[in-house]
Amino acid sequence: MSGVDGSAAFDALRRAMAENAEQPEGPARNARAEQLLAEAEKLNIPLAVIEALGHQLKVYNYSSEKAKMFVPFARLLRMWDERPEDFDEYETHALHWVFKWMTAGMLDQPHIPLAAMEKWLGEMEHRYRLAGHSERAVRSAEYSVAAHVGDLERAERAYAAWLAADRDSMADCHACELHEQGWWQSQRGQDEEALELWAPVLEGEFTCAHEPHAVLASSLVPLLRLGRLDEARANHLRGFRLVRSMESMRGAYADHVEFCALSGNEARALELLAERPAYFTDDGQPRSRLDFTAVVALLMDRLTELGLGDRPVPGPAGRSWTASGLAVHAREEALALAARFDERNGTAHVGERARARMAQRPLAERLPLGVRAVRTVAVPVPAPPVPATAQEPGLPALVAEARRLSDTLRPNAVEAWAAVARAAEGVELDPRDRAEIADHRAMDLGPEGVELFEQAAELYAEAGDPGEALAAHARAAYVRALAGEVDEALTAVAGLYDEVLALYSDGGTGVLQTASVVMSRARILMRAVLESEDGGVLGEAEQAVREVLALVDGRAGDDVRLAARVAEARAMLAELAARSGDLPAAAGLFARAAAGFVEAGVPWFAVEYEARLAGLRHHLGDLDGTERALRAALEHGGAHLEPIGRAQLHLQLAEVVGGRGLAEEAAEHALEAAHWADEAGEGPTLGALARHQLGGFLLRLGRWAEAAEVLESALPDLTAERHGEGTVVQTQWWLGDCLSELGEHRQAAERRLQAAEIARHWPEQHDHATLAHLAAESLGAAGLAAEADRAYARAGGLWRELGNVHGLVRSLRARAWLAVRAEDGADAAWELMAQAVRTCEAALGDAAADEDARQRLVGELGHTHRQFGDLLARSVTEDAEDDSIQAVLEEALSQVVEAIVVFASLGEDALDARTGAELAAGWLAADLSRPAEAAARARAVLDAYGDADGSDGTAQARRAEAEQLLGVMEGQDS
Repeated sequence: MSGVDGSAAFDALRRAMAENAEQPEGPARNARAEQLLAEAEKLNIPLAVIEALGHQLKVYNYSSEKAKMFVPFARLLRMWDERPEDFDEYETHALHWVFKWMTAGMLDQPHIPLAAMEKWLGEMEHRYRLAGHSERAVRSAEYSVAAHVGDLERAERAYAAWLAADRDSMADCHACELHEQGWWQSQRGQDEEALELWAPVLEGEFTCAHEPHAVLASSLVPLLRLGRLDEARANHLRGFRLVRSMESMRGAYADHVEFCALSGNEARALELLAERPAYFTDDGQPRSRLDFTAVVALLMDRLTELGLGDRPVPGPAGRSWTASGLAVHAREEALALAARFDERNGTAHVGERARARMAQRPLAERLPLGVRAVRTVAVPVPAPPVPATAQEPGLPALVAEARRLSDTLRPNAVEAWAAVARAAEGVELDPRDRAEIADHRAMDLGPEGVELFEQAAELYAEAGDPGEALAAHARAAYVRALAGEVDEALTAVAGLYDEVLALYSDGGTGVLQTASVVMSRARILMRAVLESEDGGVLGEAEQAVREVLALVDGRAGDDVRLAARVAEARAMLAELAARSGDLPAAAGLFARAAAGFVEAGVPWFAVEYEARLAGLRHHLGDLDGTERALRAALEHGGAHLEPIGRAQLHLQLAEVVGGRGLAEEAAEHALEAAHWADEAGEGPTLGALARHQLGGFLLRLGRWAEAAEVLESALPDLTAERHGEGTVVQTQWWLGDCLSELGEHRQAAERRLQAAEIARHWPEQHDHATLAHLAAESLGAAGLAAEADRAYARAGGLWRELGNVHGLVRSLRARAWLAVRAEDGADAAWELMAQAVRTCEAALGDAAADEDARQRLVGELGHTHRQFGDLLARSVTEDAEDDSIQAVLEEALSQVVEAIVVFASLGEDALDARTGAELAAGWLAADLSRPAEAAARARAVLDAYGDADGSDGTAQARRAEAEQLLGVMEGQDS
């Protein structure tokens, strides 16, 4: 092959290797590297083979086939020893750099003897000394070997020597060093110290190809141990997103599975296993396979402990697995792998660590993550019968406790009477006790409890309590109304009402029993109001409610039951006021009702009415009152709130506090809402809406990776039919924003285009235009220029139809910049920018525009002239004729001067834009060999900021650049 042909082929090979390096980790990339090595060997250029071997070694190292990297390295080392002059400076550095990979790689392979590793350390130290490198990397490698085999004394010595040695070009990057240093501290039980070391990596100060990925994963269990649960959650969401597609990071992936197993997120752990089936069997790196199988065993043991041992789970290919079956298999495999390492190392250290990892206990009962999840519910295991002992409460004590609970309206009164019923099996009880058992069983059954209420009534009568018998009959009538038999219930309660009033007036019953019947009648009439449009029913219901108040108000004393009747009656009046349209009065009555329950010592009854109060106050525009009511409902409900109620309250509170700009607290409430919705089995409905909100708040906080993970989790459950098109579009929109911030521009474009496709059918097209424009930006950032141009053209057409000049002008400018980067695209770019100028000028000629709109248009025109000048200057090619270059730069300068004039017309509001244009004009004047003009423009900038103080960063930057320009011009004059 001729020299020219060989050079071209070598360049092509380098481009191919660069392209392959950008491909996802895995066997396909490795296979391509092997092909490229074969092509390099045909070129008869030693450096081509060296570079191809280095590329092959690198892709092997960052894959599941790490064991393959020893062969290309051995070949490279032999070539270096035979002809070091064939290596250029970069490849010389790279060869010495990968000595470290070889050390780590040997540790990963239990078939490589420990003596071989020790010999290799000596070889590495010798070669580094010859090359003049610091011993820092050598001591780091020695520490790794000692830590792996469990030689703690040597590991500490090597660790100290590593940190004491000078950093040079062979030292690992700061991020990788801090990761390993923190890992060592965490293994030594120093979690706080580990997290301090990791902080610069977690905060983004130091990064590399695999960091902060690995640090995020390593931090999870230490954070759980320290109780720093919010940080653990955030690091899981951020970190898993990073390692998900990186095949070589099986160990870090295992850390995320372990975190889920230890934080009550077993279902998510199973989802993670299902995403990476090859991790069960890939054998290129036995050490990471040991890490993975150990956490699989941990997870499966946990599921078995929860009673889910028969549950199907993901596992090695070739058969079906249950949790209990995989637990045994994974444990055996982990211990067998550990035994191989221990045999090689001559210690028990690896096996001890594996056993300790598999024996871990959960560190959190359930840490909500915000992503969609199915609650792992334990299968109930029947408890063996417990023989009676003298310490157990007897039947009389159980009856007394149940009666105390029901008399004071405690939430667990029904359960207490159920315990009485179980204890009383085969025991003859008096009628009163049997009546209360039946009564409370009926309360537990709701609409199905009619017969039991009637039975209770008969027993109360037998016990000599006719008033309570009438009350039980009235409760039966009310549950009939709940079942839809309102007319029948009204008929039944009418007679009971007359009877109880007569009995009460004769002294045959007390106010408690009478109030119970009167309240049942009011409740039934309230049901009638809900099902009727007859205004007369509303009046009749109000009268019935007021009868309750007339009977009870002022007579409750210390009786919680009567105080609760008063509070409930006020809540009924509130409901009637709301139905009549008097919302302020309804809000006041709901507030009094809730306060009544709280004052009576039964705050859990206030929750329903505080939730209603929150809705009314929100409708009335009282956001502070809304927030107070929601917070009170959560506080008063406490542990007695049902999961769905808790989810609804948290979601409403998230919306309210989020509307006040408190995004961090709003995110906390949205997280709670998602968690409790999942607990209630409403993950696809209310849970998806909560995740939508949570993602939005995380986005507002700049937590892009967490937000993206949550929003991606919400999307499969969000539907236009259930949640509305607006919610689906907003979720896609937010997700596109997150992905854009994360640099995932192609995926951001997909999300924005999907949202735009839905919005294109909406009557109002502003969102459609905005999304099309954003999609174009993402396509451009992804390097898809043709697709970006089409999207900008689509957006521009929409902006024109909407009469939005700013959007149209910006789309034209963006298309111009895309065009100028294309081959032979300069003319098209100039025309597009000229269209943008004409569009601004035409809009300014519209006399209908108000002054504020006109000022904004003037600013847009100034920016367009400025960009036109920049575009012209950058379109000049090096091989153009001098006259052509001169002409283009002259036109560029004229456009920037126009921008200066336009910005000057806006006064102080456009000072920074004007001075930026002045400097651009100065540099163009310098390029055109006009030093006096350039210097004058620099002085104009200095004069413009003559009074600026040091706190104005823009002013400081402008003045510094102006001084630089002046210095260059003075140098030319001299």
